[in-house]
Amino acid sequence: MAVSSRTEVCVLAVLVALCIAARTAVVVGGIIEDGLELDWGQGNVSKDGQVISLYLDRDSGGSGLRSRDTYLYARTDLQIKLVPNNSAGTVTTFFFLSEGPWEIHDEIDLEFLGNVSGQPYTLHTNIFANGTGQKEEQFRLWFDPATDFHTYSIVWTPKHILVLVDGTPIREFRNHAKKGVAYPYPSSQRMRLFGSLWNADDWATQGGRVKTDWSAAPFLAQYRNFKATTSSPGGYGYYDDKELDGTAKKKMERVREEYMIYNYCTDTKRFPNGVPPECSMK
Repeated sequence: MAVSSRTEVCVLAVLVALCIAARTAVVVGGIIEDGLELDWGQGNVSKDGQVISLYLDRDSGGSGLRSRDTYLYARTDLQIKLVPNNSAGTVTTFFFLSEGPWEIHDEIDLEFLGNVSGQPYTLHTNIFANGTGQKEEQFRLWFDPATDFHTYSIVWTPKHILVLVDGTPIREFRNHAKKGVAYPYPSSQRMRLFGSLWNADDWATQGGRVKTDWSAAPFLAQYRNFKATTSSPGGYGYYDDKELDGTAKKKMERVREEYMIYNYCTDTKRFPNGVPPECSMK
Protein backbone atom coordinates (compact mmCIF):
# COMPACT_ATOMS: atom_id res chain seq x y z
CA MET A 1 0.00 0.00 0.00
CA ALA A 2 1.33 3.47 -0.85
CA VAL A 3 2.21 5.88 1.96
CA SER A 4 -0.52 8.29 0.89
CA SER A 5 -3.07 5.49 0.95
CA ARG A 6 -2.00 4.45 4.44
CA THR A 7 -2.34 8.05 5.59
CA GLU A 8 -5.84 8.30 4.13
CA VAL A 9 -6.88 5.06 5.83
CA CYS A 10 -5.50 6.24 9.20
CA VAL A 11 -7.26 9.57 8.93
CA LEU A 12 -10.50 7.82 8.03
CA ALA A 13 -10.14 5.47 11.01
CA VAL A 14 -9.63 8.40 13.36
CA LEU A 15 -12.67 10.18 11.95
CA VAL A 16 -14.81 7.07 12.35
CA ALA A 17 -13.66 6.67 15.95
CA LEU A 18 -14.48 10.29 16.68
CA CYS A 19 -17.94 9.90 15.15
CA ILE A 20 -18.63 6.81 17.24
CA ALA A 21 -17.51 8.60 20.38
CA ALA A 22 -19.68 11.58 19.53
CA ARG A 23 -22.74 9.36 19.33
CA THR A 24 -22.26 7.94 22.82
CA ALA A 25 -21.58 10.96 24.97
CA VAL A 26 -20.99 14.68 24.87
CA VAL A 27 -18.98 16.19 27.72
CA VAL A 28 -19.26 19.87 28.62
CA GLY A 29 -17.29 21.36 31.47
CA GLY A 30 -15.50 24.45 32.64
CA ILE A 31 -15.90 27.80 34.31
CA ILE A 32 -18.80 30.20 34.42
CA GLU A 33 -18.27 31.37 30.85
CA ASP A 34 -18.45 27.78 29.57
CA GLY A 35 -21.11 25.44 30.90
CA LEU A 36 -22.44 27.70 33.66
CA GLU A 37 -23.81 31.24 33.81
CA LEU A 38 -25.11 33.65 36.42
CA ASP A 39 -28.72 33.06 37.40
CA TRP A 40 -29.33 35.67 40.10
CA GLY A 41 -27.49 37.82 42.65
CA GLN A 42 -25.23 39.73 40.27
CA GLY A 43 -23.33 41.50 43.05
CA ASN A 44 -22.68 38.32 45.04
CA VAL A 45 -20.82 36.20 42.50
CA SER A 46 -17.09 36.29 41.83
CA LYS A 47 -14.67 34.17 39.82
CA ASP A 48 -11.02 33.47 40.60
CA GLY A 49 -9.52 31.20 37.97
CA GLN A 50 -11.56 28.01 37.95
CA VAL A 51 -13.40 28.75 41.21
CA ILE A 52 -16.82 30.40 41.28
CA SER A 53 -17.78 31.96 44.62
CA LEU A 54 -21.34 32.61 45.76
CA TYR A 55 -22.01 35.01 48.62
CA LEU A 56 -24.94 35.53 50.95
CA ASP A 57 -25.66 38.57 53.10
CA ARG A 58 -28.78 39.95 54.74
CA ASP A 59 -29.48 42.54 52.05
CA SER A 60 -28.99 40.46 48.91
CA GLY A 61 -30.58 37.18 49.90
CA GLY A 62 -27.86 35.18 48.17
CA SER A 63 -26.86 34.26 44.63
CA GLY A 64 -27.10 31.47 42.11
CA LEU A 65 -25.77 29.84 38.96
CA ARG A 66 -27.35 27.74 36.25
CA SER A 67 -26.23 25.65 33.30
CA ARG A 68 -26.38 27.22 29.87
CA ASP A 69 -27.94 24.03 28.48
CA THR A 70 -30.95 21.96 29.43
CA TYR A 71 -30.80 18.17 29.56
CA LEU A 72 -33.00 15.14 29.11
CA TYR A 73 -30.86 12.59 30.97
CA ALA A 74 -27.32 13.44 31.96
CA ARG A 75 -24.56 12.86 34.44
CA THR A 76 -23.45 16.06 36.15
CA ASP A 77 -20.46 16.42 38.46
CA LEU A 78 -19.63 19.52 40.46
CA GLN A 79 -17.08 20.20 43.19
CA ILE A 80 -18.37 22.32 46.07
CA LYS A 81 -16.82 23.73 49.24
CA LEU A 82 -19.58 24.69 51.65
CA VAL A 83 -19.99 27.63 54.04
CA PRO A 84 -17.48 27.20 56.91
CA ASN A 85 -17.91 27.77 60.66
CA ASN A 86 -21.41 28.84 61.76
CA SER A 87 -23.49 28.07 58.67
CA ALA A 88 -26.83 27.82 60.50
CA GLY A 89 -29.76 29.01 58.39
CA THR A 90 -27.86 28.83 55.10
CA VAL A 91 -28.64 26.42 52.27
CA THR A 92 -26.18 25.57 49.50
CA THR A 93 -27.72 23.71 46.54
CA PHE A 94 -26.96 21.61 43.48
CA PHE A 95 -30.07 20.46 41.58
CA PHE A 96 -31.89 19.78 38.32
CA LEU A 97 -35.13 21.69 37.69
CA SER A 98 -37.53 21.80 34.75
CA GLU A 99 -38.65 25.18 33.45
CA GLY A 100 -42.33 24.51 32.83
CA PRO A 101 -45.31 25.22 35.11
CA TRP A 102 -44.53 24.67 38.78
CA GLU A 103 -47.61 22.51 39.27
CA ILE A 104 -46.08 19.81 37.04
CA HIS A 105 -42.38 20.50 37.54
CA ASP A 106 -39.63 17.87 37.72
CA GLU A 107 -36.69 18.22 40.09
CA ILE A 108 -33.70 16.27 41.41
CA ASP A 109 -32.59 18.13 44.49
CA LEU A 110 -29.45 18.20 46.66
CA GLU A 111 -29.56 20.77 49.46
CA PHE A 112 -26.82 21.19 52.06
CA LEU A 113 -28.39 22.49 55.25
CA GLY A 114 -26.02 24.48 57.45
CA ASN A 115 -25.61 24.16 61.20
CA VAL A 116 -23.99 25.85 64.17
CA SER A 117 -20.21 25.61 64.49
CA GLY A 118 -19.01 22.12 65.27
CA GLN A 119 -22.25 20.44 64.21
CA PRO A 120 -22.47 18.48 60.93
CA TYR A 121 -24.17 19.56 57.75
CA THR A 122 -27.29 17.72 56.57
CA LEU A 123 -27.44 16.64 52.92
CA HIS A 124 -31.13 16.77 52.00
CA THR A 125 -32.15 14.96 48.79
CA ASN A 126 -35.54 14.87 47.10
CA ILE A 127 -37.08 13.96 43.74
CA PHE A 128 -40.12 15.51 42.06
CA ALA A 129 -41.98 14.36 38.96
CA ASN A 130 -45.05 16.06 37.52
CA GLY A 131 -45.18 18.25 40.61
CA THR A 132 -45.16 15.32 43.06
CA GLY A 133 -42.31 15.03 45.55
CA GLN A 134 -42.19 13.62 49.09
CA LYS A 135 -39.21 11.39 48.26
CA GLU A 136 -36.85 12.84 50.86
CA GLU A 137 -33.72 11.17 52.16
CA GLN A 138 -31.22 12.92 54.44
CA PHE A 139 -27.61 12.12 55.28
CA ARG A 140 -24.76 13.25 57.48
CA LEU A 141 -21.53 13.37 55.51
CA TRP A 142 -18.48 11.40 56.71
CA PHE A 143 -16.19 14.43 56.31
CA ASP A 144 -16.29 18.18 56.89
CA PRO A 145 -17.61 19.56 53.57
CA ALA A 146 -16.52 23.11 54.43
CA THR A 147 -12.76 22.53 54.69
CA ASP A 148 -12.15 21.39 51.11
CA PHE A 149 -13.82 20.73 47.77
CA HIS A 150 -15.71 17.46 47.33
CA THR A 151 -17.38 16.07 44.22
CA TYR A 152 -21.16 15.70 44.16
CA SER A 153 -22.77 13.89 41.23
CA ILE A 154 -26.28 13.35 39.89
CA VAL A 155 -26.72 10.57 37.35
CA TRP A 156 -30.14 10.76 35.66
CA THR A 157 -31.04 8.10 33.12
CA PRO A 158 -34.25 6.45 31.88
CA LYS A 159 -33.58 3.60 34.30
CA HIS A 160 -32.61 5.28 37.54
CA ILE A 161 -31.31 8.33 39.39
CA LEU A 162 -28.09 8.04 41.34
CA VAL A 163 -26.63 10.49 43.86
CA LEU A 164 -22.89 10.10 44.46
CA VAL A 165 -20.49 11.79 46.88
CA ASP A 166 -16.83 11.61 45.86
CA GLY A 167 -17.79 8.72 43.58
CA THR A 168 -19.58 6.74 46.29
CA PRO A 169 -23.29 6.14 45.59
CA ILE A 170 -25.53 7.11 48.50
CA ARG A 171 -28.95 6.96 46.87
CA GLU A 172 -30.63 5.15 43.96
CA PHE A 173 -34.17 5.93 42.79
CA ARG A 174 -35.33 3.51 40.10
CA ASN A 175 -37.91 3.91 37.35
CA HIS A 176 -40.47 1.11 37.80
CA ALA A 177 -42.91 2.34 35.16
CA LYS A 178 -42.53 -0.85 33.11
CA LYS A 179 -43.66 -2.83 36.15
CA GLY A 180 -46.91 -0.91 36.23
CA VAL A 181 -46.13 1.11 39.35
CA ALA A 182 -48.35 4.17 39.34
CA TYR A 183 -45.92 6.82 40.54
CA PRO A 184 -44.18 9.50 38.50
CA TYR A 185 -40.55 9.38 37.40
CA PRO A 186 -38.87 12.41 35.77
CA SER A 187 -38.60 11.26 32.17
CA SER A 188 -40.36 13.73 29.89
CA GLN A 189 -39.23 17.24 30.78
CA ARG A 190 -35.83 18.72 30.03
CA MET A 191 -34.13 20.15 33.09
CA ARG A 192 -31.49 22.75 33.77
CA LEU A 193 -28.79 22.43 36.43
CA PHE A 194 -28.67 25.03 39.20
CA GLY A 195 -26.43 25.92 42.13
CA SER A 196 -27.24 28.53 44.77
CA LEU A 197 -26.57 29.89 48.22
CA TRP A 198 -29.52 31.39 50.11
CA ASN A 199 -31.08 31.93 53.52
CA ALA A 200 -33.74 29.53 54.83
CA ASP A 201 -33.54 29.94 58.59
CA ASP A 202 -37.29 29.44 58.90
CA TRP A 203 -36.76 25.68 58.34
CA ALA A 204 -33.20 24.70 57.35
CA THR A 205 -31.41 24.27 60.69
CA GLN A 206 -33.02 22.04 63.30
CA GLY A 207 -36.46 22.75 61.90
CA GLY A 208 -35.96 26.51 62.03
CA ARG A 209 -35.06 26.63 65.73
CA VAL A 210 -31.57 27.99 64.96
CA LYS A 211 -31.51 31.25 63.01
CA THR A 212 -28.88 32.79 60.76
CA ASP A 213 -26.21 34.78 62.60
CA TRP A 214 -25.86 37.75 60.27
CA SER A 215 -22.86 39.05 62.21
CA ALA A 216 -20.90 36.26 60.46
CA ALA A 217 -21.95 37.40 56.97
CA PRO A 218 -21.09 37.43 54.17
CA PHE A 219 -21.31 33.65 53.90
CA LEU A 220 -19.33 31.96 51.15
CA ALA A 221 -19.79 28.75 49.13
CA GLN A 222 -17.46 27.85 46.26
CA TYR A 223 -17.97 25.79 43.10
CA ARG A 224 -15.51 24.41 40.56
CA ASN A 225 -14.94 21.67 37.95
CA PHE A 226 -18.44 21.48 36.48
CA LYS A 227 -18.94 18.63 34.02
CA ALA A 228 -22.06 17.43 32.24
CA THR A 229 -22.05 14.16 30.29
CA THR A 230 -25.05 13.77 28.05
CA SER A 231 -26.20 11.30 25.43
CA SER A 232 -26.43 12.32 21.82
CA PRO A 233 -29.49 11.76 19.59
CA GLY A 234 -29.92 8.14 18.67
CA GLY A 235 -28.26 6.65 21.73
CA TYR A 236 -27.57 7.02 25.41
CA GLY A 237 -24.24 7.68 27.06
CA TYR A 238 -22.10 5.10 28.80
CA TYR A 239 -23.81 5.68 32.13
CA ASP A 240 -27.27 4.55 31.00
CA ASP A 241 -26.65 0.82 30.84
CA LYS A 242 -24.27 0.65 33.76
CA GLU A 243 -25.94 -0.89 36.77
CA LEU A 244 -24.31 -0.69 40.18
CA ASP A 245 -21.95 -3.61 40.61
CA GLY A 246 -21.62 -5.60 43.81
CA THR A 247 -18.86 -3.42 45.23
CA ALA A 248 -20.79 -0.20 44.59
CA LYS A 249 -23.93 -1.67 46.14
CA LYS A 250 -22.04 -2.65 49.28
CA LYS A 251 -20.57 0.85 49.55
CA MET A 252 -24.01 2.38 49.19
CA GLU A 253 -25.49 0.04 51.79
CA ARG A 254 -22.73 0.91 54.27
CA VAL A 255 -23.19 4.66 53.77
CA ARG A 256 -26.94 4.34 54.17
CA GLU A 257 -26.58 2.28 57.35
CA GLU A 258 -24.06 4.62 58.96
CA TYR A 259 -24.96 8.10 57.70
CA MET A 260 -28.63 8.20 56.67
CA ILE A 261 -30.75 10.10 59.20
CA TYR A 262 -34.11 10.18 57.38
CA ASN A 263 -35.78 7.93 54.81
CA TYR A 264 -39.32 8.62 53.63
CA CYS A 265 -39.75 4.89 53.04
CA THR A 266 -39.62 4.22 56.79
CA ASP A 267 -41.78 7.15 57.90
CA THR A 268 -45.01 5.37 58.82
CA LYS A 269 -46.29 8.42 60.72
CA ARG A 270 -46.14 10.45 57.55
CA PHE A 271 -47.69 7.63 55.51
CA PRO A 272 -50.17 5.96 57.91
CA ASN A 273 -51.90 4.16 55.04
CA GLY A 274 -48.68 2.63 53.80
CA VAL A 275 -45.43 3.95 52.36
CA PRO A 276 -45.20 4.61 48.60
CA PRO A 277 -45.05 1.47 46.43
CA GLU A 278 -41.51 2.00 45.13
CA CYS A 279 -40.21 1.56 48.69
CA SER A 280 -40.71 -2.20 48.50
CA MET A 281 -39.36 -2.64 44.97
CA LYS A 282 -35.81 -3.38 43.83
